[in-house]
Amino acid sequence: MASATGIPETRSANNGRGEDEPLLGRAGDASQQDDQGLQFNFVIGTAVIAQVGIWILAATIWASVFVQPLILFSAHPLLNSAGILLTTQAILLLQPTHTPKQKRQGTNIHAILNITSILTLIAALVIIEYNKFAHKGAHFQSPHAILGLITYILFFIQAVVGILQYYFQGLLGGTDRAKSIYKYHRMSGYVLLVLSFVTIAAATQTDFNKNVLHIQLWAVVVASVITLVGVLPRIKKQKLGF
Repeated sequence: MASATGIPETRSANNGRGEDEPLLGRAGDASQQDDQGLQFNFVIGTAVIAQVGIWILAATIWASVFVQPLILFSAHPLLNSAGILLTTQAILLLQPTHTPKQKRQGTNIHAILNITSILTLIAALVIIEYNKFAHKGAHFQSPHAILGLITYILFFIQAVVGILQYYFQGLLGGTDRAKSIYKYHRMSGYVLLVLSFVTIAAATQTDFNKNVLHIQLWAVVVASVITLVGVLPRIKKQKLGF
């Protein structure tokens, strides 16, 4: 049986399981079922593991900040960690979708979460730069600062490409051309998530963290690995073009 687009409709027979096999697990283990709301996508399959990891990471950073007297700089790690938390939720939400309706609804909320994430990251960048200028500090010299700048830029590019490829396809040369870059957007999203964790890990080696916040490198690494253990197995090979 063919759909209205002329594409053979095979999903109904297996409830989205045949062609949506995750990297690890059985086909359908990480797929949103037809009668499930999007909210279940946050915990489907190994998403629970990812939630544990990302919330441990966020809580570790927030606790280290809030036990110290709050200053303007305090907002920098708080906003950055909130941004990565939102990005992780955006990924987890969209991964299990497979029907046109699910993908449409999921993409809209995915975009809202990511735009909110970008705004928090921009605010974090503005605050650290204002703080540097106010105290005549050095700019973009430490590994954390350099990685942070690269991460901010890539996040912005990722968001712009995502918006263009879905909402303004005409600017990319039409629907077919826009859809042809979907897989690259997905791949770069996962790479960017890993880069974000590396940047946070590098932050533990800054003088401010060593002297004031005392966030431990091992804690960041463990929480990041737990998050990735939950996120990466839910990747759908077909969505990456494999």
